[in-house]
Amino acid sequence: MATEEHKLSVEVLTPEGEVFSGDIVQVSTRTAVGEIGILANHVPILAALEPTELRLHVSDSEIERYAQAHGWLQVFANHAQLLVEEAIPHDQLDSGRLREQLEEAEQRLSEAEEGSAAHDRAEKDRTRAEAFLALAEGT
Repeated sequence: MATEEHKLSVEVLTPEGEVFSGDIVQVSTRTAVGEIGILANHVPILAALEPTELRLHVSDSEIERYAQAHGWLQVFANHAQLLVEEAIPHDQLDSGRLREQLEEAEQRLSEAEEGSAAHDRAEKDRTRAEAFLALAEGT
């Protein structure tokens, strides 16, 4: 069992508010350069986050799982803060709605001029919808 000195304080925040706040054993997520696991007393880091499954290891046997959208991770002084566009619990993912969002993003991407802000947003939305759909369908 993890002792208090082997835990770190974590906050997961979205524009709608706080999704999670507490002491946990490990944070597992994906940055722009790859997968990362954050344990207690991790070196300071600032990283861009990619859509993926966010795993918060509350204890050695309990894991809270979220579909995490784009955002930022900051770790400093045994505190991790994740600022993300969305963090949705697995049981709230809707495969049908996510397929619609993926189709809509692909349509906007095909219509947008490459290099434009609209193209960049559609690309981000497509990446998010693909990641969330994979999580919803367990692939």
